[in-house]
Amino acid sequence: MATRLMCKTLGAACLGLSMAWSAPSVFALADIIETPSRPTELAPEHLLNDADSAGERIVAAGERGHIIFSDDEGESWVQGEVPVSVTLTGVDFGTEQHGWAVGHSGVVLHSSDAGETWELQLTGIRAAELAIESRQEQIDELEQKIEEAPEEEKADLDWALGDLLFSLENLQADLEIGPVNPFLDVWFENENHGFVVGAYGMFLRTRDGGKTWKDWAPKLDNPSGFHLNSIGRIAGGALVIVGEAGQIFVSVDGGDSWEKRESPYEGSWFGAIGTGNVNEILAFGLRGNIFFSSDLGRSWKVVPSESDATLNDGVVSEDGRITLVGNGGAVLMSTNGGDTFRPYFRDDREGVMDVVPVSGTNLLIVGEGGVKHTDARGKNLQ
Repeated sequence: MATRLMCKTLGAACLGLSMAWSAPSVFALADIIETPSRPTELAPEHLLNDADSAGERIVAAGERGHIIFSDDEGESWVQGEVPVSVTLTGVDFGTEQHGWAVGHSGVVLHSSDAGETWELQLTGIRAAELAIESRQEQIDELEQKIEEAPEEEKADLDWALGDLLFSLENLQADLEIGPVNPFLDVWFENENHGFVVGAYGMFLRTRDGGKTWKDWAPKLDNPSGFHLNSIGRIAGGALVIVGEAGQIFVSVDGGDSWEKRESPYEGSWFGAIGTGNVNEILAFGLRGNIFFSSDLGRSWKVVPSESDATLNDGVVSEDGRITLVGNGGAVLMSTNGGDTFRPYFRDDREGVMDVVPVSGTNLLIVGEGGVKHTDARGKNLQ
C-alpha cells in the first residue's frame, strides 16, 4: 500500500516508523529533499494524494514529488517542476496563481505560477527548530508563573511544566534524527495567510506567504501531540482541524484562537468538510464513520452509511451533491445535504484519496491508481 495511504488511514502505524529510522536513512531523507522530482509520463498513473483547483486549472500532488496540472478537466496533464522527491500529501491554492504543497520530511513548497514551477520554503529541520523555540518560550513563561504562584497552585503548574519539558526533549530528539515527520495537509486563505498541519501535532502559521512561519501548536489543546490530518474552511468562514484520537478544533476568528470540541468518536478523523450551509460540518474517518454538526461541532449526530470503508476526503459540488471518497474504491454520494449517503465501490478497489467536480455531474478522482474520470457515482467514464 502506498505511503500516503498508510499515513492517512493507518495513522501512527506508519508514522511511528520515523522513530526507528537509522542514520543511513536520515542521509537518504536529505537526498530526496535535495533531489528534484524526475519527469515521467506515468505521473498521472502513480499515487496521487490530493488535488485542488487553481482557477480553471486542476493541480494534483503525490508520490516521488510528483505535481501535475491540467487545463482541460483532466483530459491531459503536464508535470510541474518540483525541487524535491518526497511523497507529497496535500496541495491548496489561496489564489489562482499562488499555491502550496506539503509532504513528508516536513517539506512545504510554494508556486506562484499556478503549479507549473515550485520552490522549497520549509523542511522538517526548520519546523522542528520553530517548535523547539516555541516550547522553550512556554517553559520560560511557566517557570516565571510558578515562582509567582501561591503554594496551592504550584503542584498543578509543576505538572504542566513537566509535560512541556518532556515535549521539548522529544522535539530535540526528533531534530537529531533529521527531517522525518510529515506534514499532512495545508490550507491558505489568500497569497499570504495560511496553515500547515501534520504528525505529532505539528501546526504552523504564516502571514507572509510562507517566507516566515510561526509554531501555532500551543494554540491547540493537544498535549499528547496527536496527529493532525486535515484543515479546511466551511461555509460561514469557520476553520476546522481534525485528527487522531477524535481531535476536533474550530476557529471562528481566522485561526487566531482555537476551541477544542467534544468528539462523538474516539478514532481518527481524516477529513472534515462543509455541506454548503453555514456552520455545518461533516467529519469522517476510520471505519466509514460519518458525523454531522449544524452548530460548528458543539453537537453531533451519526450519519447513516452502508459502508465501513475508511474515508479520506470529500467535496460539495455546485448542485449541492456531497461526495466522500475512501479506501477500497469507496465513493459515497449524498443528495440530501449529508443526511444519508449511498456507497459505490469501484471495480479496481484502489484507494481514493481526493475528488474534484468537473463538467456536468462528473468527477475527477485521484488515489492509488492516479487520475480517473468518473460519473457522479464513481463509475469510470472510459
